[in-house]
Amino acid sequence: MKKVTSGGGWPAIQYTLQKAKEVGGIRNLWKAMRSKNACKTCALGMGGQRGGMVNESGSFPEVCKKSLQAMVADMQDAIPPEFWDSHPLQKLREMTPRELENCGRLVQPLICNRDEGRYRTTTWDDAIERIASRLKETAADETFWYFSGRSSNEAGFLLQLFARLYGTNNVNNCSYYCHQASGVGLTSSVGSGTATIVLEDVERADLVFLIGGNPASNHPRLMTTLKNIRNDGGEVIVINPVIETGLVSFRVPSDPVSLLMGTKIATQYVQPHIGGDLALLAGIAKRIVEIRAHDESFLANHCDGHEAWLEHLDSLSWAEITAKSGVTKQDIDRMADTYAKARNVVFSWTMGITHHANGVSNVQAIANLALLRGMVGRRNAGLMPIRGHSNVQGIGSVGVTPKLKDAIFENLQREFDVELPTGPGMDTLACMEAAAEGRMKIGFCLGGNLYGSNPDSEFAERSLNAVDTVVYLSTTLNTGHAFGTGKETIVLPVLARDEEPQPTTQESMFNLVRLSDGGPRRHSGPLSEVEVVARLAQQVLPNSPIDWQSMHDTGEIRTAIGKAVPGWEKIKEIDKTKNEFQISGRTFHKPQFPTPSGKAQLHVHSLPELQGDENRFRLMTVRSEGQFNTVVYEEHDLYRGQDRRDIVLLNPSDVQRLGLTHDQLVTVRSETGSLSNILVREFAEIKSGNALMYFPEANRLVPRTSDPQSKTPAFKGVVISIEPS
Repeated sequence: MKKVTSGGGWPAIQYTLQKAKEVGGIRNLWKAMRSKNACKTCALGMGGQRGGMVNESGSFPEVCKKSLQAMVADMQDAIPPEFWDSHPLQKLREMTPRELENCGRLVQPLICNRDEGRYRTTTWDDAIERIASRLKETAADETFWYFSGRSSNEAGFLLQLFARLYGTNNVNNCSYYCHQASGVGLTSSVGSGTATIVLEDVERADLVFLIGGNPASNHPRLMTTLKNIRNDGGEVIVINPVIETGLVSFRVPSDPVSLLMGTKIATQYVQPHIGGDLALLAGIAKRIVEIRAHDESFLANHCDGHEAWLEHLDSLSWAEITAKSGVTKQDIDRMADTYAKARNVVFSWTMGITHHANGVSNVQAIANLALLRGMVGRRNAGLMPIRGHSNVQGIGSVGVTPKLKDAIFENLQREFDVELPTGPGMDTLACMEAAAEGRMKIGFCLGGNLYGSNPDSEFAERSLNAVDTVVYLSTTLNTGHAFGTGKETIVLPVLARDEEPQPTTQESMFNLVRLSDGGPRRHSGPLSEVEVVARLAQQVLPNSPIDWQSMHDTGEIRTAIGKAVPGWEKIKEIDKTKNEFQISGRTFHKPQFPTPSGKAQLHVHSLPELQGDENRFRLMTVRSEGQFNTVVYEEHDLYRGQDRRDIVLLNPSDVQRLGLTHDQLVTVRSETGSLSNILVREFAEIKSGNALMYFPEANRLVPRTSDPQSKTPAFKGVVISIEPS
């Protein structure tokens, strides 16, 4: 398959027309995309009360392939009842993620008993009664509750409240498998776990560091902002072991000049080894100090620990830095010189930074580098984790974590006269491990694909298979419904965001709470997530101090959120005022930080040894251009020029050194497992010594190693060997 020379452009326009054809024409797709609902994909902030295809600064049209793909998936026809007779579990397991997604919308509750080996339809009353019955006879701490980032704040808050009143803190969300390291790292550095800036700050930056991410594929609307920065004379430094097409050149379809001529994105593109980020970041900081470009006054007045950190930088040798990063001193010097000259700098990153056993340290090192020149705590500069799902940040904000923040815990107990459990609760991976050991009887999943998002897919399957009852609230089929089945599996079909009968809210990665109006349902059968949770809670906890019947009303839930969650007071009236709001205490335009000392905290890190050797490669698992999280919309990867997903990409020099040939069948092995009949392909864009495979198909190779502070699995830096099949 031929690789395109730039991202976006005419292929994106052609793809839009193709997707429109699938749903009956451009008029139908336009109407759906323009509805007043937050985007269903990434958290950059499209939609809400400004209307669809409008970003947080009011720019129109802002749309990307990811949002189109998610919308078209929700506009599919219903899966007919007879489908389940002809598709037992074994047949579902033979289907690809894309094929499962394209089966259509789930519209009837389903039950699968392991002995039967297939799903069958049932009624809502029967499904709810079954789940309630199982919960009533199960000890609370033998259950776990998993939340995806696609759900609303209302559904997330209500379900976590139900789980806690039921008696457990085994409440966790998908961020444990993506950006939890960002939250922990940022909180330990500046006192808050989210972006320190707003979109307007990014637009006014004259330098953006883009570290360990590929927004051209995964967050395409950010490319408009990067294009604007470049047009204004600003610079973009990309740090990534792989040269990604869209980060070299991108054609923004909504900008005629960019569409026709293309926009050069990266002014400097640096390729460290996978796992070399910490050494590279320390090297840039060391060079900034050497050329006296650091802000001594800011460090002294607004930071704790700067003296120890500066001494540590001084003690590092350039030989160690270059060896452990894989980057030459010349490239590091150039990055430092660019940083030293810039006035307004934004540091952004994605899971290339967090998916490591030292993910929190990576994030702290980015914060260190920003603080070194006083680029946090003022306008037009700061820290920006690029969040994946559209409400993953909101789900965490409203209490979906094992341990509630003290203020939320106290507010809930006081305002609602309830007694909440005080046990530590378990993170996502800990719940999966407990399930594998037979200590979990019920798993309840609000959206997402828990099986597909786990490392070590054989373990994930074994773990979920050991659970008595697994419940999924879903809109379409995914691999979790095929492989992540319990002894009994119940699938509840729910409404998409733009089909909700009542308004809901979501939080963008810039801490803006947005209002979604919902809209007409496309199919009879699915229910809103809020209705499902409220009905279930009513049956399980009829004598609770909470009036679950009133919680069918999303306005009542927002009132509860406003009382319980600090900084969210304005949510109580958002459906009446239509005024979307910034959460207070998170955007730092002044150097005042919510840490115990009121100062930012600098951290000292030893530089980890690079994994692998000349016969073993460092593997990163990645998403393709036609994919969002675990959902695969297209089998091909347009930007990398790949026509399939069962491949391993190596630098041509590595292929030759192994005595292999392009498209030869190989077996890829790790400490966890192996994958056979994989095609090895030459891919000049990846740094020698490193390898690339697709997530979630390569999860079988990913061990359950996790960052000890954030519990985020290390999907990057997996050591693999490759041999002919």
